[in-house]
Amino acid sequence: MSPVVTEDFSVVLGGPLYQLVRKAHLSGNALQLVRRRIAVLCLFAWLPLLLLSVIGGRAWGDAVRVPFLKDFEVHARFLLALPLLIVAELVVHQRMLPVVRQFRERDLIAEESLPRFEAAVAAAHRLRNSVTAEVLLLAFVYLVGVLYIWPRTVALSVATWYALPLDGGGLHLSPAGWWFKYVSIPAFQFILYRWYFRLFVWMRFLWHVTRCRLSLVPTHPDHAGGLGFLSITVVAFAPVLMAHGALLAGNIANKIFYQGAALPDFKAELVVVPVFLLLVVLGPLLLFVPHLAEARRTGLREYGELAQRYVREFDDKWLRARAPAGEPLVGSADIQSLADVGNSFELVRQMRVVPFGRQTIVQLAVITLLPAAPLVLTMISLEELLKRLLQVVL
Repeated sequence: MSPVVTEDFSVVLGGPLYQLVRKAHLSGNALQLVRRRIAVLCLFAWLPLLLLSVIGGRAWGDAVRVPFLKDFEVHARFLLALPLLIVAELVVHQRMLPVVRQFRERDLIAEESLPRFEAAVAAAHRLRNSVTAEVLLLAFVYLVGVLYIWPRTVALSVATWYALPLDGGGLHLSPAGWWFKYVSIPAFQFILYRWYFRLFVWMRFLWHVTRCRLSLVPTHPDHAGGLGFLSITVVAFAPVLMAHGALLAGNIANKIFYQGAALPDFKAELVVVPVFLLLVVLGPLLLFVPHLAEARRTGLREYGELAQRYVREFDDKWLRARAPAGEPLVGSADIQSLADVGNSFELVRQMRVVPFGRQTIVQLAVITLLPAAPLVLTMISLEELLKRLLQVVL
């Protein structure tokens, strides 16, 4: 197997934008210079909006209903979500780099399936580096994201620093609004949708892996046949989930403060969005369910047969008076062996049919909703909240 296929698998280390960022000296070969990328990209997307809003008299004050400095959504998008998406590149790269090695070092791929596994890695590399994919993403951003999604889901229907609503529908953009709609929003959406593409590359790779013959060990202490490392890898997507939580929180905050909505009005969004994101991130691991279920069934049968033979011999030896003369029961290794057989069978019985546990689900869900936590203060004062927390704790 070539060194590239074995040692250097990453869903983020490649593609035209990656090469462009490297040539601009905003990244190293392994996505270093994170702070520089955050500073340049955030200032490119956010600073012109501030300057144009100041020039147009819409940065603060009562000139419009929503001045720039009081727009929660725009600050959450460019000063929180965007840095998180950039940080996520380095985190995911470092966590997922050894994935291929883990499959090989743990001997999880049967020998006859190694060529198919290598082909899966090579296909993932080609798709990740696709120029066509990123061109299509850019076209989607402008034709769908900017012209359809943003006006209907993000833009407010009140006078803002970026636009004034027209009587016949639509928006009259300010100079800051033109930069916002046609530069800042597309740049952000391209980076966001590029993450969806990377998740697709990851899912496609795992789907190809599940078509290989896997050699799982039902007694593995990770309770996932040896695939438990995949759940640790998936946690690397936490910054991406938190970025989505920041977008949701900013959008809800604007509608609460400027359109008269209340936090309970968004119960569906606060449930559906985290559930959807968890399915996107953890869903690809469900492709291993058939392999894990088969390994568990096989393990229960085989270890059940082994346990049956051992307990039968133990019963005949110690309960049917067939032990060798003079061999004492106290201190016999047979007792410990009996316990070891029971422990092995219990490990198989506790084996999960999914390569992640409840803790991973709760951890990712909390991380997703964390940026929305301050919105509770729109319903209850901080003093009252602290009082209730103290009552619970004390």
